[in-house]
Amino acid sequence: MTEHSLGIVGWREWGTFPDIGNERVKIKVDTGAKTSCLHAFKIKPFQKNNQKWVRVWLHPDQDSDREVVCEFHVFDRRDVSDSGGHVTKRYVIKTPILIGTQLFDIELTLTNRDHMKFRMLLGRRALEGRFLVNSAESFLAGE
Repeated sequence: MTEHSLGIVGWREWGTFPDIGNERVKIKVDTGAKTSCLHAFKIKPFQKNNQKWVRVWLHPDQDSDREVVCEFHVFDRRDVSDSGGHVTKRYVIKTPILIGTQLFDIELTLTNRDHMKFRMLLGRRALEGRFLVNSAESFLAGE
């Protein structure tokens, strides 16, 4: 894909999750993060058909206690370093996301972001081959 055929996103965008009831989440585009992460304030692992799954409780809306509960197959577990250099082992899920007109599968680590400004970070792996970032703008993919 050439540079001219990539979408352009701002430093913050909206993402919609078709497999989570079309919930819309405000995203911070973070070129400093390799992986993307989604806020989950409660995670319960369980077995389903002899596979590892997680039941996840989300607060998709900023400054709201509205809860959404969903289940995902565990794609992976990884050690992830946060911005402070602390390493934690996180569950990784794979789910479709719609940003602007682009629908694609995204790998998301799950972590509690209750005290952060954004419910999701969009990292370099998700941006690569899809988007260029204009750090001076917001919501270029649409509201």
